[in-house]
Amino acid sequence: MQHESSTFFSNARKRLLKNKGAFAGVVIIACALVLSVIAYYVSPDHSPNANRMIVEIGGQKPGFVMDFVVVPKEKKVARAGFFNRLLNGQEDDAYYIPIHSYQRVGDSIITSKYVDENIGERLAFFAGSGADLKIVQKKFWLGTDKFGRDILSRLIVGVRVSLAVGLIAVFISLTIGIILGLVAGYFGGRTDNMVMWFINVIWSIPTLLLVFAITLVLGKGFWQVFIAVGLTLWVNTARIIRTQVLSLRELQYIEAARALGYTNARILIHHILPNVTGPVMVMAASNFATAIVVEAGLSFLGVGIQPPQPSWGLMIKENYNFIITNNPLLAIAPGVCIMLLVLAFNLLGNGLRDAVDVKGKA
Repeated sequence: MQHESSTFFSNARKRLLKNKGAFAGVVIIACALVLSVIAYYVSPDHSPNANRMIVEIGGQKPGFVMDFVVVPKEKKVARAGFFNRLLNGQEDDAYYIPIHSYQRVGDSIITSKYVDENIGERLAFFAGSGADLKIVQKKFWLGTDKFGRDILSRLIVGVRVSLAVGLIAVFISLTIGIILGLVAGYFGGRTDNMVMWFINVIWSIPTLLLVFAITLVLGKGFWQVFIAVGLTLWVNTARIIRTQVLSLRELQYIEAARALGYTNARILIHHILPNVTGPVMVMAASNFATAIVVEAGLSFLGVGIQPPQPSWGLMIKENYNFIITNNPLLAIAPGVCIMLLVLAFNLLGNGLRDAVDVKGKA
């Protein structure tokens, strides 16, 4: 039995790798995963939540270049350790002041501070011995939002939210769905009727409305969104697992297990659950994609991830008014990121479905 199972998964893996669409999805997901881990080390803005606001340069187009005077903060900022920066970023130890131009005069730097495209303000800075003052040039590859934050940096850090909400929501939805599906399909009778009644009640409520209701109970925030999304995605999983178990429980090896006196828990965990792994993997990929879209929708509506934490849905909300102005990329860029990541999980789900050959059995 174990040999047959390992052969099945080996063949399924080979079929999955031969599927070009699924392989492309795996590559995109792997790149997003690596990017989410090293986000604060590769993003141009390494401050917590990529939240460096320079309001004077808000709403700039992609490729915008600006010189800055870097003025150290009076209060010394502690340097974050490797893992602390990996998780939370590094707080800026200086202020970034945008300038049109500058010139050195003696021990001073005379600048024209950037107020608007054709408006400047004269500022002088001491640059003598001991002055820790620098002039740097930065390029904003995808432009800046209305608060002057780097769009590219917030996209990179924002991938963490999408992957995290998908991972936790999938874990919650699979846990609930598998347990209820196994119990309903295996025991049948009154237990099955009760579970199916509950599933149908939840099924009848629109997903977004149910998420809103749960969010109102739990409150707005990072973890609340994960839980709310997870508690709404288990229904499909439960229905599919129940259907699989209904057919599996009549097979001879299950009858043999009962005849040997195995407990119901042992039969469910060791004999039935491994044989529904294929549909579970397909549902996991599908739920992951759905969770990303639902989180983006919630954040866009203002009941999901809260500022200043970057979320792709929240970025669309903050910048969607630029679509009808001269800088639509501010809202289009996070939309494209959502599309690519959802497409990747859908391609992976289709590939898994074909690889485990569960098409048409749900």
